[in-house]
Amino acid sequence: MNDVNKSYISEEGMTDLWNVWYTELHDGLSGLTIKIDKIVESVQSEFQRIDVVESKDFGKLLVLYGSLMVCDNDNNSYNEMISHVPLFTHPNPEEVLIIGGGDCGALTEVLKHPDVKQCTMCEIDKMVVETSKKHFPDLTKGLEDSRANLLFEDGKKFIENSDKKYDVIMLDLSDPIGPAADLFQKEFHQKVHDSLKDDGIMVAQTESPFYNKSTVSSLYKNLVDIFPICKMYTCFMPIYPSSYWSFSFCSKKHDPINDFQSEKYSKLTLDTRYYNDDIHKGAFALPQFVKELLPEKALR
Repeated sequence: MNDVNKSYISEEGMTDLWNVWYTELHDGLSGLTIKIDKIVESVQSEFQRIDVVESKDFGKLLVLYGSLMVCDNDNNSYNEMISHVPLFTHPNPEEVLIIGGGDCGALTEVLKHPDVKQCTMCEIDKMVVETSKKHFPDLTKGLEDSRANLLFEDGKKFIENSDKKYDVIMLDLSDPIGPAADLFQKEFHQKVHDSLKDDGIMVAQTESPFYNKSTVSSLYKNLVDIFPICKMYTCFMPIYPSSYWSFSFCSKKHDPINDFQSEKYSKLTLDTRYYNDDIHKGAFALPQFVKELLPEKALR
């Protein structure tokens, strides 16, 4: 199981800064290893363990049940790519729903778009949001926007019990273990499809194509059965396993390349660190080993 190294407490109860290291493990393979200078906070919520640690190169890092989520000194690529790709594809994304997204980074990016009338974020773990507000204030700026509608509920139950239709739904989920496991299943994706308007778009993080090959393959087999348009796009994410991360773009109508709103992008002049119009298009170009993981329908 992924976890912060337990050897950081010395006999005197003080942090031993010389020997504290964090490593993510993936079925026998190691991911990023970081020297930790400080254990800032460690708490147990109703749903998971939440750690905030600090390192020289990455600044503060948020760790949920042993997996790195966000940090101070990355390029914000995950939040920008999960948000701006669908929002610059849909011609009028007024109603947006985020399932998960507890660090609020995606929420903040979504609300950079003036055509969004409301962004509802449904996060199961209130403590993740509170921890992020305390330690990652740049990511949580969107909470100050009057268009932000924050709900602390189970995302699966919320989708099942709501009749509202959305233009864009974003599944900003942690790994498919723990509280997020049910949200990677075909039944849930079908419910999301049914909660979209007739030209709606769903995007979801779909793990590392290098470390999580079987998960990626099974996810896309399910998604192409549900959505008429289903494509993978990727980004560089330095703190995530293999530093290469994927997203699914699933739509009832809009193609992410052919329907890219280039004029809207040019007028908005977004303040971003990773996303731009070239990245929007180039992110859908996939290496051969990734293409081999996907069903033929996802490659059209």
